[in-house]
Amino acid sequence: MANELALAYGGYNTRPPALLKAIFMTTVNTAAKTLVAVASSAKAEHAERWKVGDHLRFVMMLMTWFAVWALRVLMDHFPCSVGPSHPFLLEGLSSVGALDIAPSSSPCLDMILHEGSDVPPVKALGRALSHILTLLNEIPATSRKYQFAVAIADKIVNQNAREGNVELLHINRVALSSAFSRTSGLLYRSLQSGQTVDNSGTWTSRLINSIPLGSYVASYVKVISSILPSAITGTFLSQNQRQLALASKERADDVAAEKHAQELLWITNKMRSCDAVDEAVLQWSLASGLCSLSLTANPRVQGFIVKISALLLRDLIHANLEVPSQVKFRLLVLWLPLFCFADNGLAYPILTGYEKMEMERVMDDLISSLPALDQEVILTNWLQDFTICSSDWPNLQLAYDRWCQTTRKLIA
Repeated sequence: MANELALAYGGYNTRPPALLKAIFMTTVNTAAKTLVAVASSAKAEHAERWKVGDHLRFVMMLMTWFAVWALRVLMDHFPCSVGPSHPFLLEGLSSVGALDIAPSSSPCLDMILHEGSDVPPVKALGRALSHILTLLNEIPATSRKYQFAVAIADKIVNQNAREGNVELLHINRVALSSAFSRTSGLLYRSLQSGQTVDNSGTWTSRLINSIPLGSYVASYVKVISSILPSAITGTFLSQNQRQLALASKERADDVAAEKHAQELLWITNKMRSCDAVDEAVLQWSLASGLCSLSLTANPRVQGFIVKISALLLRDLIHANLEVPSQVKFRLLVLWLPLFCFADNGLAYPILTGYEKMEMERVMDDLISSLPALDQEVILTNWLQDFTICSSDWPNLQLAYDRWCQTTRKLIA
């Protein structure tokens, strides 16, 4: 790390020249050979007294090892006599050496050091925004500094947008797009960890979750398994201890997932205000793993994910985003099942009645803008999910009837 810092500031050289290093290695090898020669002569079976040659060889060995020491001292102090003098560099090297900072612990610091001291203010501001957005993922939501970090990030994004400068708008776009990708990945891992804990109990629970709609049956199996003896459920641990451990881990995963989902909703709104929602739409259309895990997520987490999906679908129509039809197709195919199966109860309301009606119109317009074959796939999957789930939303019967009528006209 010290060498990287030195090279970043004006080509400061902390390594000896190659010629001096070669002389040092040659002298070391020679000294080692003379030491072996003297030792072998001293261990000879009939060598009682040294001859003149033995004494000379011993003196040469001592002189060679003295030369090794002198070269080592010269190599240690030689860089101080060449290159520019940077007092601030010496202070930085001493502090970095004392702290022993890992290179991966501060990517923004590495970027600054490798770009030199004259950093363009635009790049510096972009790194600052990326840094604070990364800290949001790491700071616990219960910390009193969390809202402080949110306020700083919100202020930077809003002021960049208010200036209207092209470079500042590009900073917002790049930083928020990166934050959206990172936060959605953290949300996926949190949900995946919670599902792993749920499936790691017994072989029966893993078998049930592997069948279609097994996650819904598994919730009832949990209640039954708490009543049955441990021998039947296939575990040797105490049932109470296992349930307490799983419940504790599940609560921790739910808290982490809810935090990341809320942050992702905040980032989505910021991208909408900065005209960068097309980046979020593209990433959301590829989040198939997150979509499948969200079907069995906590109702609070589901609420945030449904709101994100609704906002992105609505902006496709209201903001007149120019995105390929395949992106629209993937969005509808992926996230329509969540709209059907998400918990829309009174405890965790997701969308109001007016918002649900508006979303049905938005989805109807999006479906009608797609080719007939894509409409068939989307509406067939919707009909299957809609007839199975307990929710009456979203009702896309008008879109389904229109597709049927259009198909009849093509036949005629």
